[in-house]
Amino acid sequence: MTGSTNLMVTPGNPVPEGAVVGKIITPDGVELRFAHWGGAASGKGTVCVFGGRGEFIEKYFETVNDLRQRGFTVATMDWRGQGHSSRQLPDPAKGHVDSFSEYETDVATFMQQVVLPHCPAPYYALTHSMGGAILLRVAHSGQRWFERAVLVAPMIDLPSARASLPMRLLFRTLHRAGLGHSYVPGGNVDRGRRRRFEGNPLTSDPQRYARNIVIVEQHPTLGIGSPTVAWLDAAFETILAFRGREYLPHIDQPTLMLAAGADSVVSPAAVARFAARLPAGVSSVIEGARHEILQEQDRYRAQVWAAFDAFIPATSI
Repeated sequence: MTGSTNLMVTPGNPVPEGAVVGKIITPDGVELRFAHWGGAASGKGTVCVFGGRGEFIEKYFETVNDLRQRGFTVATMDWRGQGHSSRQLPDPAKGHVDSFSEYETDVATFMQQVVLPHCPAPYYALTHSMGGAILLRVAHSGQRWFERAVLVAPMIDLPSARASLPMRLLFRTLHRAGLGHSYVPGGNVDRGRRRRFEGNPLTSDPQRYARNIVIVEQHPTLGIGSPTVAWLDAAFETILAFRGREYLPHIDQPTLMLAAGADSVVSPAAVARFAARLPAGVSSVIEGARHEILQEQDRYRAQVWAAFDAFIPATSI
């Protein structure tokens, strides 16, 4: 399944002016939807925004505006299997890849076909959750696309109970048994039902939470359901690699990691430990914030932007 190239409009979430939108094809035949916007200042460069699992370009319109107000060109895309990029399975609601290396292919294609030809250097990355894990894999592979990267609530590890050895072994066994394309057990049972704001793990901001719900309600082809067994097995494989002592020395890209103090989706303690071991890593905790810090209350978002502004060079090179 392939969705529309156009950017979707909903009340309270207008498309930032000047968008260039299109599709590119990866070497393995996947269509990726992309968008980019020019910046207000010359010489500042480009910030590439990489969202998390299940996210899509429209969710980051506010972030695009924040970056453009700082003078940056902004480029972003939908990962394979989500948004209006190609879906990987006949059931388009399944969030699926067989390996996170497929996402690395998405990054390389996006950079080679969109960013390098059409967006000014220097290049920086701003990521959320799964996007941070993928960018770390890219850096570990030796590919240095970015001068600096800011990883917001990166998926370094899951809370201990969810990432336990029995859980990892279960999903590896299910995957090897040929059930990789199946939803994770118990997954997708309430897709399509409007989730209540109370008790949600994503944000304490009711307006931004409602805005994001409306996007998928009015444009359901943007959303996906639960991950597949193969996706979760691939996520565990990546998390396990992050724990290895020999993994981190290969990542020399200057990296700022921002953990959400009230995060129950990924482990903020793991973020701090990982950053402390990076050759050029630094971390900070935004106390009280939930997982989607860029979708949080202004008081939390302001801390993200203060850290970003201090870390990303603001002058011409």
